[in-house]
Amino acid sequence: MRIRGTRRLVCLSGRTGLRVTRARRRTRKDTIEFLPDRLYFTDSDEANELIATDPMALLVGFALDQQVPVQKAFSGPLVLKERLGTLDPEALATADLEPSFRERPAIHRFPGSMAQRVHDLAVFVRDRFDGDAARVWEDAGNSDELRANIESLPGFGEMKVKALGAVLAKRFGVDVAHGLVPPHPTLGDVASPQALADYQAAKRAHKAEWSKARAAG
Repeated sequence: MRIRGTRRLVCLSGRTGLRVTRARRRTRKDTIEFLPDRLYFTDSDEANELIATDPMALLVGFALDQQVPVQKAFSGPLVLKERLGTLDPEALATADLEPSFRERPAIHRFPGSMAQRVHDLAVFVRDRFDGDAARVWEDAGNSDELRANIESLPGFGEMKVKALGAVLAKRFGVDVAHGLVPPHPTLGDVASPQALADYQAAKRAHKAEWSKARAAG
């Protein structure tokens, strides 16, 4: 990831907490322009910091972002890390995740199915991207390649393609992600706790309008 204000180019590996020099990667014009300290998707400062600095945590949060509030979904990576000890894709791919998901309070409303989803995601990241979650966007040379990479992730449909694309474009400055940003509000617009509340209100309004238009059509 390229971080503004520094001369040394570094990237944050999908392997938790591991930094490697850019010399070990192919140099790409779509490197991240800035690395935020946190993403304001939860009420926990620690959880917000984790999803901003660990690419695998970010992907796990998006995987869990289904049929639960945003805050619950993106708090999940921190809870899983605390219970399992790591978010390393290899470890997630080989562990039995269901007990950690079912432990009270449960990580998700549907702990069994979501434990399997995170397991499948970890296996895919391990096998397809050599265990480095950041390669989902760092290996993409254009928006079509990025879309294909995100769509290939287990459990990532069109809505998550747009949402993750918006976060990468607006919060991390990934050039190739701009082509995936939709016109409606997304998590990419969330830059503060108040912005999260505004986003959720706008999302409810957008869904209501969409449902009304669908019923009329």
